[in-house]
Amino acid sequence: MSPAHPLAAPLLAGNRRALAKAITLAESTRPDHEREAQALLADLAGHGRPSVRVGLTGVPGVGKSTLIEALGMFLAEAGHRVAVLAVDPSSARTGGSIMGDKTRMPRLTVHPNAFIRPSPSGGTLGGVARRTRETVALCEAAGYDVILVETVGVGQSETQVAAMTDLFVLLTLPNAGDELQGIKRGIMEMSDLCVVNKADTDPKAAIRAQTELRVALTLLTPHDAPWRPAALRASAVTGEGIPELWAKIQDYAATVNLEAKRRAQTAVWFDELLREAVWRAFVAGQDAGRLRQLRAEVERGEKTAVAAVGELGV
Repeated sequence: MSPAHPLAAPLLAGNRRALAKAITLAESTRPDHEREAQALLADLAGHGRPSVRVGLTGVPGVGKSTLIEALGMFLAEAGHRVAVLAVDPSSARTGGSIMGDKTRMPRLTVHPNAFIRPSPSGGTLGGVARRTRETVALCEAAGYDVILVETVGVGQSETQVAAMTDLFVLLTLPNAGDELQGIKRGIMEMSDLCVVNKADTDPKAAIRAQTELRVALTLLTPHDAPWRPAALRASAVTGEGIPELWAKIQDYAATVNLEAKRRAQTAVWFDELLREAVWRAFVAGQDAGRLRQLRAEVERGEKTAVAAVGELGV
């Protein structure tokens, strides 16, 4: 049976405009749009093309966008269809986002084999947007075989992207000082690859940082792990390390059971959605005035937050 949603057929044919419209629909918070987006995703189920999903993170200024453009151009020129999902931080005050990632990828933006979609984080923690998983599925249905997810990049909490991609890449700088001591666990142990970016700025420091990363990754990786994380050097300016980075990504895809990993990720996603749905149902079933009263009492110091929540029977 052919897909029923009007966006399904053009999207499956690789139409970029249809893909952009579908992503906008998926990102909408309007209830009718959410229902329509889920209907579209249901129509597209089973039509996704084989792909590799790569998450990339690092501190601001590490050169995520520039390296992604270099890697994306390398792949696009080789015939791959590359989708870049760039998550931009949203203001805690206004809720707005600059969404300037495309300006950092001028060559990749106009390449016919590439699709770049900036999305606001919208307050979602973990460095990704609320509907990044759905966006990945839409891009795969449109025929993109390499999905690069660029996180907000604000610290050690940028690990949620690892729960929706096949491979998690951490970018660092040559002269990061004692940064390794600060990220021993958390984001470091989630990384499948570490890349010392901007290696051309200080080659000796880049080699030293690569060696330190290799030692740290060896200590953090269980002996029975199917994949041994690697540390590489790269420069988006000179092109150093870009082919080696892609070769390692291919090695990972050939070594790890991606199908089993994605099934496990889908189960985790179900748990997250269930918690979100239960929370919404709980709040909807409460008296709004009572909630405001309890919040005010906590704010005035008349009740502790724990005691106030306890009064709700949680």
